[in-house]
Amino acid sequence: MVHFTAEEKAAVASLWAKVNVDMAGGEILGRLLVVYPWTQRFFDSFGNLSSETAIMGNPKVKAHGKKVLNSFGNAVKYMDDLKGTFSHLSELHCDRLHVDPENFKILGNMIVIVLATQFSREFTPQMQAVWQKLTTAVANALAYKYH
Repeated sequence: MVHFTAEEKAAVASLWAKVNVDMAGGEILGRLLVVYPWTQRFFDSFGNLSSETAIMGNPKVKAHGKKVLNSFGNAVKYMDDLKGTFSHLSELHCDRLHVDPENFKILGNMIVIVLATQFSREFTPQMQAVWQKLTTAVANALAYKYH
C-alpha cells in the first residue's frame, strides 16, 4: 500500500480544487486516444475517431473523459484506500471490458501531462512527483483484480 504524507495530500487537494473537470477530462481522454491509437478499440461506439480534430472535438470523448476524471477525483478524496475505492472499476475493466491494465498507467501519464500544461507555474517537480505517485497508485488499484 502506498502511503501519502499530510503534505502530499494537501498538495494534491490544493491543485485538484483548481481543476476544471469538464475541460481537463476531455483533453486527457482525447490525448490518450490520439497518442495511443490502439486504445480507440474500447470506444467503438463513440463515432468518428479518425483524426486528432475528430477525437478532440468528439462530444462522447469529452463526456466520458469528464466521467473518468470525476472518478479519479475519488482518489483525491480517498488516498488512504485506493484499492477499496477502485475495486468496482477494477472488476469492471478486468472482467467485462478486458482493458489491458497497462492502459491505466498511460492514462495516469496523460493526467500528469494535462495538469502540467494547465498549471505550469504550480506544477513544480515536487508537485509532479506526488501526482505521479498518485496516478501510479490509482493504476495499480485499477489493475488489482487482474492479479
